[in-house]
Amino acid sequence: MEGPADNNLQPHNHEKAHEPRTADASATTTTTNNVDTTSNTKDEAVTIVGDHAKAIDPAVERRVLRKIDAFLLPAMVVGYGLVYYDKAILGSAVLFGMTGDLHLSVVDNSTSPPTTSTQRLSWATSLFYFGMLAGLYPMSFALQRFNLGRVLGGLVVVWGVICMLTAAVQDWQGLFAQRFFLGFVESVIPTGFSCLITSYYTQREQTFRQAWWFSGTGLFTIIGSALNYGFGQITGGDLRRWQYIYLLAGALTVLFGGWCFAVPASPVNAWFLTPEERIVAVERLRQGQTGVRCQTIKGYQIKEALMDVKTYLIFIMMMCAYTVNGAVSGFGPLIVSTFGWNTLQSILLQFPIGGISWLGILAAGFVPLYVPNVRIIILITCCLPVIAGCAMVWQPTWSYHAAAPVVGYSIIGFFGPVVSLVIALGMSNVAGATKKSFMSAAIFVAYCVGIAALHRHRFQTYAYLPLPGNIIGPQLIKIQTRREHYPELWTGLIIFYCITIAASVALYFVLWRENKRRGSLPVDQEEADRLAFQDLTDK
Repeated sequence: MEGPADNNLQPHNHEKAHEPRTADASATTTTTNNVDTTSNTKDEAVTIVGDHAKAIDPAVERRVLRKIDAFLLPAMVVGYGLVYYDKAILGSAVLFGMTGDLHLSVVDNSTSPPTTSTQRLSWATSLFYFGMLAGLYPMSFALQRFNLGRVLGGLVVVWGVICMLTAAVQDWQGLFAQRFFLGFVESVIPTGFSCLITSYYTQREQTFRQAWWFSGTGLFTIIGSALNYGFGQITGGDLRRWQYIYLLAGALTVLFGGWCFAVPASPVNAWFLTPEERIVAVERLRQGQTGVRCQTIKGYQIKEALMDVKTYLIFIMMMCAYTVNGAVSGFGPLIVSTFGWNTLQSILLQFPIGGISWLGILAAGFVPLYVPNVRIIILITCCLPVIAGCAMVWQPTWSYHAAAPVVGYSIIGFFGPVVSLVIALGMSNVAGATKKSFMSAAIFVAYCVGIAALHRHRFQTYAYLPLPGNIIGPQLIKIQTRREHYPELWTGLIIFYCITIAASVALYFVLWRENKRRGSLPVDQEEADRLAFQDLTDK
């Protein structure tokens, strides 16, 4: 169908970031036959800029971009940081006594010596991602169809309340229910944020802005570790230390929900811009032809996404790249404590991995602003220290306070820029509101598949080999393999990152071939301008 092809890997187009996309005359006929041309199925941008291109004052455009950045990015960093902190505090909560308080471990005295099963805690971890899986597509399409600010704000407030209610949970059954519904409502954040970025920014700008909000994972690894270290100093009070952590996280989330209510769905109705600035904010997106926002959910765009090889390559890349997070987010302190560090020291040793992830994400997003056609190259490069880090944890001697495993664990933080670039590649290379919503949900479904498989039975063995696509039955390592440093875990992660590299190379050639095809087609500038906001797809 007529629409934008990706030109991020095409040198002459990428360097001219505002050139219109190539029009395919035969594809235009297909799109016209599939899309109702009535106004309610068009992009809402048409209502203020029409079908014909308008000149833009560069000074006004720069001012508009600064305003958009100032309103969206700081709050989005905090918001996604809270998502990450909410998941990661489970590891600290376990170290602070949650396992015993909620009867998450069961001792079998019939064996000699007695054995402890923590399968309940494993299920509590996995149920969060089952909840997120259940919520991703409904949330994604609800954000497209209804008032974005009300949907986002309401669900974030509910998320905060559910998080605070963790402190009131009395047993493992209550924790199971809490974790599932927490994952369900939290699913609104990553899909909502990724779609917001594509609605406000040009393709050239999107990678850095997607990186900004995703960098909250690294930043809140540091902030969260500092907060948890502080909570670890509590020796009195009526509550357990892990209960204070959840009360704080939930209260901060409710406050963030207040900002979410004020978020306009697109620059068309951005209240923080003047009427003139809104026109500029929309018009500058015309030549990318990826659209702004359309509230009509279109079945043919879902079908097209399912038939698009990019969807599957991005899915594979995200699933494999995010498996490593199971070893560093919620359970990082537990892994580090294996090397002889106490509870509080293990929490502090999350600072290096958080810092590497945070700065790496920002750097990987910043470089493509000035160096064309480099995103996939950066992604592959960042896979290499992750592979090296896994080997450094696995192979050295795990002696008391051993340095090499801690260094290896820290450089695994390069998984952050890998995941950030996968999100940016997926969202900037599709057009059509419904197709973008579908792609956004698919990316985070892959995120859940990868990480939930890794979390499954984490506390029973501390390590296991996840099976891609099988969220329920990952292959576990026997506890006896601890002497060998759980080789299945680290070899599994290395294999998955090799698959990520292979899928990235395949995506590069898919995009290169499409750019080459479009580069050979004639350009009708007037027709391209007219079709820019018709909610067409990238085909």
